[in-house]
Amino acid sequence: MTWTRSEVQYGILQKICLHAIKYGPIPKHVAFIMDGNRRFADGKMLKKSDGHLHGFTKLSETLQWCRDIGIEEVSIFTFSIDNFNRSHEEVSFLMNLAEEKLQELLDNKDELKADDICIRVIGNLALLPAKVQSLAAQLMLVTRNHSKSILNICMAYNSRNDITNAMEIVRLGVKEGKIIPSH
Repeated sequence: MTWTRSEVQYGILQKICLHAIKYGPIPKHVAFIMDGNRRFADGKMLKKSDGHLHGFTKLSETLQWCRDIGIEEVSIFTFSIDNFNRSHEEVSFLMNLAEEKLQELLDNKDELKADDICIRVIGNLALLPAKVQSLAAQLMLVTRNHSKSILNICMAYNSRNDITNAMEIVRLGVKEGKIIPSH
């Protein structure tokens, strides 16, 4: 996954579109939900893993477009908690893909620094394999002081889990006397 300056070669139509877009209001933050890779694969008679790889390639292109038009923060929702209910083979493939891509980002830490990109991995990371957790932690540590662009990678997330975790934090805060309930 790249969000650093790369050797992107835009066609003439893409260059015209990028130039035109820059004249309008540009959002500071956009979010993308990675969905439809399996349907894409089914429609093209490909393996599910090939659909995920194709989706990842498109995501990389999309991230570069976002940088080129000046979007400062991008959130990508890559793997919800519900996705753990998929086949063991598919989940293993996706976790291996996550590991590979996080490692690639870490290997490109000099480019991330040069482009001042902060990467945050958000979600219930304890549900992820240890290697993915470790790479995510290293990547966040290495990029924590970068501030020109932010890439939020949401993994092992869903709103129900987020609300449950928030309520547990409040409950512990009340129990420890850090939060005083109103009567």
